[in-house]
Amino acid sequence: MKKISALSFLVVALITVGANATYDDKKFTDEISKGLDLISAEETFEYVQDEAPGELGREVYEFAGTVNSDDIRLFVPTSHYMRMGVGLNMGFASSKANTPLGKAESNDSYSVQIGLGWNLSSYVRAEIDLQMSEFKFQGIDNTQATQQTLGGMLYFDFARRYVQMGDITKRRTFVPFMGIGAGFGTYDYQGKDGKDGMLIAAPRAALGFNVMLGDLIGVDVMYQYQMLIGNGFGWGTDSANINNVSNIMATIRMNF
Repeated sequence: MKKISALSFLVVALITVGANATYDDKKFTDEISKGLDLISAEETFEYVQDEAPGELGREVYEFAGTVNSDDIRLFVPTSHYMRMGVGLNMGFASSKANTPLGKAESNDSYSVQIGLGWNLSSYVRAEIDLQMSEFKFQGIDNTQATQQTLGGMLYFDFARRYVQMGDITKRRTFVPFMGIGAGFGTYDYQGKDGKDGMLIAAPRAALGFNVMLGDLIGVDVMYQYQMLIGNGFGWGTDSANINNVSNIMATIRMNF
């Protein structure tokens, strides 16, 4: 009789556990279904606590509202970027050319820049670039000098370009920066009594800011200084053969 009683108790216990398990499964399924129905019904995914039935449904619904919120945008950091644009020479902030007719300030001079960069971290970037410049001078007609330089720059951002917020990365829209580097190349002189030759741009420095127009495209505006070591702008210069050149550059940066 004792064996029969123990067996009966075991059967009753198993039936009770099965019933509870069935009840829990149904409750779990209903909770998920109601949460998903609420997510499908709300286009803005705004979280309303009173309508979320149960903890699990509330968490699913709350997660959907967070991801699609206007306050937080998903951003995937990139490894590379390309930059291209133009710059205008600041004649008043650049050295004057020593010509046979005397000193002449650069006028209507400009530069074109194409660069390839690597995002080393949220603060540091490395870049190689090709710059082509054309110099014209006040009071001297039919005379100009052109130069082509290949350079390398290391840029340091004054603010993190992107910030990690748990599993979400938020990018920054406005980032000021500075850069330092050097370059080398050649210049060609078109005019009387001029010379062609080699030049070294060292140091080359930049100070500016970046404004992101979207997740991948932004605009860089910067002041660029170059100390050109060579034969001046084609005529020759002081005994050190050095010219200081200042440009204002505006370029488009495309991340990929």
